[in-house]
Amino acid sequence: MTGWQAWATGSGFLLGMGLWLVFTGLPAMRRVPFAERVAPQLRSGRPASRLLAAQDPSGTPFGPLGRLLRPLLTDLVAWANRLNPVSGSLEDRLAKAGLCLGVADFRASQLLWSGSAFLLAGAFVALSAAAGTFNGLFSLVLLAGSAVGGFVLREWYLGEQIVRRRRRILGQFPSIAELMALAVGAGDSTVGAIERVCKTSRGDLADEFMAALAEVRAGTPLVQALGNLAHRMDFPVMTRFIEAITVATERV
Repeated sequence: MTGWQAWATGSGFLLGMGLWLVFTGLPAMRRVPFAERVAPQLRSGRPASRLLAAQDPSGTPFGPLGRLLRPLLTDLVAWANRLNPVSGSLEDRLAKAGLCLGVADFRASQLLWSGSAFLLAGAFVALSAAAGTFNGLFSLVLLAGSAVGGFVLREWYLGEQIVRRRRRILGQFPSIAELMALAVGAGDSTVGAIERVCKTSRGDLADEFMAALAEVRAGTPLVQALGNLAHRMDFPVMTRFIEAITVATERV
């Protein structure tokens, strides 16, 4: 296969994919779920708390590109969730990494990583074809491997984000624990000590206490908010610290 033939084949493939996406994206070709059909006629009488607005992971983190590709991403995310349906543990991992993303948004980011890797591999294949060194079997393996590798690489990077965040939290823990002890010793309540930490500290651990404080102000009991905080971080030092705060709060 000559270079021009490879370019023609690749261009025809991309054109066919584009036309297929346009065709399947037409309203007449997409089945609208019942919930979406009745949603315009329903109004929620229970507005969400503005205090938790910053913690809402339901937005689209990809800007105009995400909105443009949303129908395709929705279908691909549903397919990816069927292949890897462990959503509960993924939600916990996203919380441990401090990411304001839902499971669907994370799956979409995995698919974007996979697509980016596939495009890079496709560019390499096109260049090799133009140079006259095209190998069909190698190109097929490279394209498939790059797509799978991009998907898996995003999962690995999430684990790295969790590890790095834990290290940062452990580095911030002594100063924040000392600040809370001083605040309680000076007569502040537990909520007051948390407020002081949120006002005077910056970092991942302070952000976690800020999220717990937002839950308390939104109506969640303090003990439950602290329990949610311990569950999100989920490593022994912080769990024991939160348990100590919880016990001290219950005994007051």
